[in-house]
Amino acid sequence: MALMLGAPDAALTARTPRRRTPPPWLAVALACFGQFLVVLDISVVNVALPSMRTGLGLGEQGLQWVVNAYAIAFAGFMLLGGRAGDLYGRKRMFLVGLGLFTLASLAGGLAQDDWQLLLARAVQGLGAAVLAPSTLTIVTSAVPEGPARARAIATWTAVGAGGGAAGGFVGGVLVETLSWRWVLLINVPIGVLVLAGAAWWLAEGRAGDGRRLDLPGAVLATAGLATLAFGISQTEAEGWTAPHTLVPLGAGLALIALFLLVEVRAKAPLMPLGLFRVRAVSSANAAMFLSGAAMFCMWFFMTLYAQNVLGYTPFQAGFALVPSSLAVIVGSKVAPRLMHAAGARAVAVLGTLVALTGFAWQSTMTADGAYLTAIMFPGILMMLGAGLAGTPLAALATSGTAPEEAGLVSGLINTSRTMGGSLGLAVLSTLAAARTGDSTTPEALTEGYALAFRTGTAVLAVGLVLMWFWLPRKAAGAH
Repeated sequence: MALMLGAPDAALTARTPRRRTPPPWLAVALACFGQFLVVLDISVVNVALPSMRTGLGLGEQGLQWVVNAYAIAFAGFMLLGGRAGDLYGRKRMFLVGLGLFTLASLAGGLAQDDWQLLLARAVQGLGAAVLAPSTLTIVTSAVPEGPARARAIATWTAVGAGGGAAGGFVGGVLVETLSWRWVLLINVPIGVLVLAGAAWWLAEGRAGDGRRLDLPGAVLATAGLATLAFGISQTEAEGWTAPHTLVPLGAGLALIALFLLVEVRAKAPLMPLGLFRVRAVSSANAAMFLSGAAMFCMWFFMTLYAQNVLGYTPFQAGFALVPSSLAVIVGSKVAPRLMHAAGARAVAVLGTLVALTGFAWQSTMTADGAYLTAIMFPGILMMLGAGLAGTPLAALATSGTAPEEAGLVSGLINTSRTMGGSLGLAVLSTLAAARTGDSTTPEALTEGYALAFRTGTAVLAVGLVLMWFWLPRKAAGAH
């Protein structure tokens, strides 16, 4: 299916020379740059938090909201962003999302007060929620089903995972050589270049058939996901049983339940529930949720272990994880070849098994661990597995669905990964803190981090069983 879905108006064609359709690789490259920015920003800010506290006088709650404002807006608007791409045009939503993200990055980098930074981070999250689903939809629309699409999705997966992996290193370099402001300002020149390239080269595509946006569904889904994300974000500071946590968690679940009831009756629903009858969609999203719950936490706890226990600087901690960053790219690029030979399900299971082995190894960490055996080799296994598993899961989730649902399905797979990561980080952080207690000794901290990795191993084991029995044996285009 070509990205250009409709012919231009005849009169317009008579006045304007027809622009040559760009090669698929260029559309894929532009989409991947957008995805890289989105994922990079999730992790790059963490390294700069201490400097932000000093620069703007942020308190502990303020620091928490630098992360949460982005995460809540990102998770809350993802489904809406995906559906908007279907109805109003994928190129248009790509440009809107990237434009918002770039402007908010500039505003955050120039912020003089804490509220300005927090507002900029929320708008960044909104822009990312509109942008992220469009990136995957552009990739799948630009390349026809088959091995070529599997390779394109692998590139998208590798670039996204590489952005998350590079965040700590890039953030450490920028903070130590320039200032915390550059972890946000670095997005501006890249965003402007990608905007210019996308505006000129990408062709518009939509498959909405004139349908209107399901406004009640959009409001309920956005409010429910954002409220649920807010409740999850409260667990670290308030605990799981505090009213500040239970009320938003309960309200978020209630809003999502109401959303599902509205969708059953809607003539043109935001999320047609029949999508979940497609085995590839339902099973791949469940697997992505569990995978995200474990994998998202790897960078967080590895960075803490390197700095708080082994005494690395932020730059050294980021540099120590470079082999892991390369491993996730290698895994993503090898996956399509393995999918062609063995099928998507087998590669997803293999990748999860490799990652599970790395998590189990990492859970044996000690307070005086050596770099090779305490960080490098287990990190390589974890991220090689993440790369191998991510590509077939994304391919399965986007296969076998109608073109008019492509944006929604892309938003759904991104939502599953984001919500899984948020919930996993909240649960594992709580478990690690409970095991560590009030002690700040390297030995106590190591015990907490090791428990987090043991729990991550168990989550991946559940995911492994689910993938083996539920994922379809072959993905469209992987044979």
